[in-house]
Amino acid sequence: MASRSDHKDARNRSTTTGAVDDAAEVPRDDGPADASADEAADAQSAANADLLAELTEEKNALQDRLLRIAAEFDNYRKRVDRDRRDQADAAVASAIEDLLPIVDNLERALEAPTGEDADSYRQGVELIHRQMLDVLRRRGVTPIESVGTDFDPQIHQAVAHEASPEHREGEVMEEFRRGYKLGDRLLRPAMVKVAKA
Repeated sequence: MASRSDHKDARNRSTTTGAVDDAAEVPRDDGPADASADEAADAQSAANADLLAELTEEKNALQDRLLRIAAEFDNYRKRVDRDRRDQADAAVASAIEDLLPIVDNLERALEAPTGEDADSYRQGVELIHRQMLDVLRRRGVTPIESVGTDFDPQIHQAVAHEASPEHREGEVMEEFRRGYKLGDRLLRPAMVKVAKA
């Protein structure tokens, strides 16, 4: 008859053998499933690399386009500035050309003998004055009529006030220096004396 200790030994051997058998039966993942996961990871990595290359190329193209547009705008700005300067220079040159005959006439008047014939001298100065007013008129410059009008701080500069019973309060009595406008723009205000009550 088998003793109790023999049963115990037999049971221990079967438990140990069973554990070894269970360990031997655990399947390993080194087969085809592992290979397909590696292939999927490689495909994903290749797709990411292609996407990165495409995005880098697009970024470079956009950066190049931005630089070209910035250069075109800079050239446009320089061209507009140059055109504006040229137009201003042309306007100044045109105004100077209009003034040169007046300068010539003034030089002739200064060279003329100033004998007793003051009348002809005055006529020459009046001619020069008319020429100058004509040049201003052609350029769109108009004188401001002041005497007899009400004082307007937008176009008049009061340099004196005087009580006068013959003039109404705020009426311009006298003009010391004529004012001028270029269209609606004030070039310089008229310097005037204003009546006060």
